[in-house]
Amino acid sequence: MKSKKSCLVVMALVVGLAFPRLGAAQESGSLAATRQALTFSASFDRGANADFAKGDKRIYTALSAERKDPQPGLPGGEIEVAQGQGRHGGAALRFIKKSDKVVFYKAAGNVAYRQQDWSGTASFWLNLDPQTDLGDWYCDPIQITEKAWNNAALWVDFSKDEKPKHFRLGVLADLKVWNPTNRDFEKMAAAERPVYVVTQPPFERGTWTNVVITFEKFNTGKPDGLAKLYLNGKLQGIVAGRNQIYSWDREKAAIQIGMGYVGLYDDLALFDRALNETEIQALYNLQGPLAAPK
Repeated sequence: MKSKKSCLVVMALVVGLAFPRLGAAQESGSLAATRQALTFSASFDRGANADFAKGDKRIYTALSAERKDPQPGLPGGEIEVAQGQGRHGGAALRFIKKSDKVVFYKAAGNVAYRQQDWSGTASFWLNLDPQTDLGDWYCDPIQITEKAWNNAALWVDFSKDEKPKHFRLGVLADLKVWNPTNRDFEKMAAAERPVYVVTQPPFERGTWTNVVITFEKFNTGKPDGLAKLYLNGKLQGIVAGRNQIYSWDREKAAIQIGMGYVGLYDDLALFDRALNETEIQALYNLQGPLAAPK
């Protein structure tokens, strides 16, 4: 007759054999819908161009945010693909020093822009100490726009003067919609700005921080636009109750990354809808880049 101890050992072995397969199936199921929503993914493990894209996969460099005469590729000596420096052991983009040049991907196809009832998600990972790696300038790790930072633009940035630097979500509709008299942004009261501010963000050098932006009910013509900022899978805050009209020529819009940034940057992904909190938490816990939909 088997002892109680030996029975427990057998049970433990059975559970250990069975549950990894169940866990993998559960993870696959929970991420399947997320993968289907993917429109763009750049892991940087095979270079700066995207691994998966519904538009142009190539990264471009322009001399300024006006993006005149862009050239495919990275600016030498300023940004590099850093092998072995990615958050899961692969490569990452390293922004070596502050640069006036702008690197970007074309938004057409990669951002699922719609003229009516538009929604989406952007996710990426940063590794830096804002207090020592960034100087007295604004830094936009991502800025998605056709025109300018204050005109039909979605972005996050590190502030210029605050110590410690604030991390902000900016959701700025057409300039004529959110700021029809073109008032000075810096002189506006905080409540007037379509911005959410994190005063004590968790970024530090040597640690990867996940940034996720979701947005929905844009281009409805109603003051029901909603954008959310998540850090490491946790909701930080929202920008809500505004008429989020974005009038783009989608062929001219761009996904600009690392503007004024110094540090490591990894796993940029875009989706055609606002992911829910369960999906965002799964992204944060995922060990590796999100695979492209099959």
